[in-house]
Amino acid sequence: MKYELYYWPGLQGRGEFVRLAFEEAGVPYVDVALAAGEDASEVLRYIRDPKIERPPFAPPYLKVGRQLIGQTANILLYLAPRLGLAPRGDAARLWAHQLQLTITDFLVEIHDTHHPIGPTLYYEEQKREAKRRTNAFLAERIPKFLGYFERVIEANPGRGPWMIGSKLTYIDLSMAQVIAGLEYAFPKSMRPVMRKHPRLARLHRAVFARPRIKRYVRSGRQVSFNETGIFRHYAELDPPR
Repeated sequence: MKYELYYWPGLQGRGEFVRLAFEEAGVPYVDVALAAGEDASEVLRYIRDPKIERPPFAPPYLKVGRQLIGQTANILLYLAPRLGLAPRGDAARLWAHQLQLTITDFLVEIHDTHHPIGPTLYYEEQKREAKRRTNAFLAERIPKFLGYFERVIEANPGRGPWMIGSKLTYIDLSMAQVIAGLEYAFPKSMRPVMRKHPRLARLHRAVFARPRIKRYVRSGRQVSFNETGIFRHYAELDPPR
């Protein structure tokens, strides 16, 4: 089975959640933007093609044979059972998908800290609004979301640091990636936050200590966080706490 991942070149973004699943499973995949020399036009190939009956709206999307699968949560819903990263049973898989969709909601709010008015304006054109939005996000939204995910781990009857059952699933990979991104974007603000959420801190450490994930991070193939992705670090948005 050949897997082709289409996502914007030079970004971790939403594509990274899919990459982490492939890397943890040790399953080969083609990162199309990387293979094409970071040619963004290649990423849009199946979005712009008028012959495609069911085109994706935007990257990321996955091409498997003739099938195109868009939206991060939808891609992972398809991939996880095939990669051995899904929990067993319909109820548990629906629960995992629900958590991934909640993470998707969280990502929108994280992105809007630096682009509260809209993505068509540069950050520099909305800095005042970004500051106000970020203050509210740090004070109200991070505690709400991370508090919820902390309770999910606490209520999990399985052993270990995981969110569902006793084995790592794709939800753990996604949650660890969110924490990594938040720590990049808001390093000062996140230190006291993570002390209040020890189960999430443990999950984050456990995921990035896994051999395949560790090799991926050290391989040079992983795109670094930067100021064009979802998680961006602007010092003025993360003053000392």
